[in-house]
Amino acid sequence: MKAVVFVLAVMILLIRGAGVRAARAEGTEVSVRTVVAGDVEMNYAVFGTGEKVFVMLPGLSVHRVTASAQAVADAYSMFAKDFTVYVFDPPENIREGYTLRDVAEDTAAAMTALGIENADVFGVSMGGMIAMHLAADHPELVGKVILGSTLARQNDTFSALIAEWTDMAERRDETALLESFAARVYSGATLAAYHDFIIDANRGIGEEEYARFLILARACGDFDCMSSLSRVSCPVLVLGSGGDQAVTPEGSEEIAEALGCEIYMYDDCYGHAVYDEAPDYKQRIMDFFMN
Repeated sequence: MKAVVFVLAVMILLIRGAGVRAARAEGTEVSVRTVVAGDVEMNYAVFGTGEKVFVMLPGLSVHRVTASAQAVADAYSMFAKDFTVYVFDPPENIREGYTLRDVAEDTAAAMTALGIENADVFGVSMGGMIAMHLAADHPELVGKVILGSTLARQNDTFSALIAEWTDMAERRDETALLESFAARVYSGATLAAYHDFIIDANRGIGEEEYARFLILARACGDFDCMSSLSRVSCPVLVLGSGGDQAVTPEGSEEIAEALGCEIYMYDDCYGHAVYDEAPDYKQRIMDFFMN
């Protein structure tokens, strides 16, 4: 198995590293930091030295993505020369009733506090939902957007999935939750090869993590930004998969139709996590952002 895969999945699949802030580890140099903007506190990872700015918004996760910052930096090291890359976790001060539009607003506040504008934004799954609100409501912050394995409003498949994950998290049934994630996010070929690793690498969900996961899962369950898409004016690329069992391929296709934007759909041998499974996925990101 490659040393760095699956780092932007709906769950983080690599063993989580120590949360040492602003520390250099093996591989691509990466720092994990905190930005405070008013009452917003967000953790983020940053790596790369390029003049262009690349903002990554990951999907719903049982663990914070910044805990796997080194894995993310190593997996996306091809961007480090041309871009300064920021990877944002959702805010620390989320609360019951928090919406993904709230996450987008807090992300905008964090980006502004960091002096980020005209960024190339890549959002996957829940991150793509946040990215759509960000592009619609804060066009000055966004240059181009890639929306990976996401949707603009609920469909029956996604609604049922969120209800299932919420129920499992409420019951603190860790094994059932991780098994469901793995089955719905990854292709059969990936599961056949890495099932035990996927499950074992994500065990140990803490009580605070369950509470945080539930707030964000419920926010996903209430998500609908179709009416906001008419305000998205930047170039957009939609990337999806015919084998997506989480948001469905129709979720990706509906966004592209509403925006009239470019779309590339992988075939059904890839799952929801096509962004980790398809070998040319990162090159497609690079080509779109650099051209």
